[in-house]
Amino acid sequence: MKAVIISGSVVGSKTRKATTALREKIESLNAHDIEYIDLKNYDMPFSDGRNYLDYGGSTTEALTKIMEADVVFIGTPIFQASIPGPLKNLFDLLPPDAFRNKTVSMIITAGSLRHYLVPEQQLKPILSYMKADIVPGYVYILDQDFGTEGIENDDILLRLDALMDNTFNNAEAHQAVLDKFDESFGF
Repeated sequence: MKAVIISGSVVGSKTRKATTALREKIESLNAHDIEYIDLKNYDMPFSDGRNYLDYGGSTTEALTKIMEADVVFIGTPIFQASIPGPLKNLFDLLPPDAFRNKTVSMIITAGSLRHYLVPEQQLKPILSYMKADIVPGYVYILDQDFGTEGIENDDILLRLDALMDNTFNNAEAHQAVLDKFDESFGF
């Protein structure tokens, strides 16, 4: 399966550390084609309604990777009780049905437990509108779960493993349903 991991912020390091840990876990399986998109490394223009292929350069490259993926992992911090602007802009650059037939899961980093509903109230509605098959659970990581090298909380690492397994299992099941539906037409 083609998987894309998005680090959805241009500042800070915790989301990058979390998504990098996930990438290393997936790479260790040697079973999936993985692309890593760190928004810090892209100078994306503000969305102006054009087709995603018309932006050119690294923007079109990143958007095309997302459009070609079967599975998308979105890592995002919570800033001021909301998702960061660069991540929202990434969604705006994509077509409204960009996540159709894609399984999408989330890794959230935050400074407090008070923002645990932001993914439910802001991110899931956006992904639902964009036709994603959303993995219901997500990994919520607090500042104290990180050390200087990365994630130091074993429970978080186990939850990342579970998220990875659930996401790929959901994607395989979703694909089986789509294949069965296509076969029902008999041509």
